Amino acid sequence: MKPSPLKKETFSIDTPVAASVLLAADFTSWEASAIPLKRRGKGIWEASVKLAPGTYHYRFIVDGQWTDDPACTLRAPNGFGSHNAIRTVA
Repeated sequence: MKPSPLKKETFSIDTPVAASVLLAADFTSWEASAIPLKRRGKGIWEASVKLAPGTYHYRFIVDGQWTDDPACTLRAPNGFGSHNAIRTVA
């Protein structure tokens, strides 16, 4: 059986006053290996990662605070009183 090809997925958030933004997800072991986003100008922060097809849960950490992805409408409760954003890779 041939392995599924990885697909490039870009995660971004508009937060102009942030000093740092991290992507924490089930594919990063959450905080353990959170991925730093890079400032792309005008307050947009982004990071691209290669993921296998599947469904992933994630959140952003903006200046040390867990933050929702305002652009993502698909969410699931996470057991900490908030919600994870959900990204499906086809």
